[in-house]
Amino acid sequence: MKINPTLTKGAVHSDDRGNVFYNNDFDASDVKRIYFIENTSFIRGWQGHKIEQRWFSVVKGSFKILVIKIDNWERPEKHLKPQTFILNSSTLDVLHIPKGYVSSLQALEESSKLLVMADYLMGELEDEYKYPQNYFLEK
Repeated sequence: MKINPTLTKGAVHSDDRGNVFYNNDFDASDVKRIYFIENTSFIRGWQGHKIEQRWFSVVKGSFKILVIKIDNWERPEKHLKPQTFILNSSTLDVLHIPKGYVSSLQALEESSKLLVMADYLMGELEDEYKYPQNYFLEK
């Protein structure tokens, strides 16, 4: 069964007391580890996992996230087409990247901050694959 990246939409409630950002549809039961990535315009990619999955949510600013389903981990096709997601901190959207994908991340605003959640603890398995930023070519 093929699983594709999915975006679970969050929302915000505002009243005279302030704002509440929420995502009542996101099920975090598989999450074992969380961390933040914070940068400006530097592009982080391509990195991914055969086994691990990731969830991304922007807590400050905005990020452009490209994802590619890998066909061969030792020598992926260079013309694989990425899916593009733009996430921002105006709602608590959560982007799920299933196993078998690589991603490239770029902050679109100064001091943007991305929450990353993973379903394995650090060091629990060896499952990190990295490719140069220019590895996947445009057709």
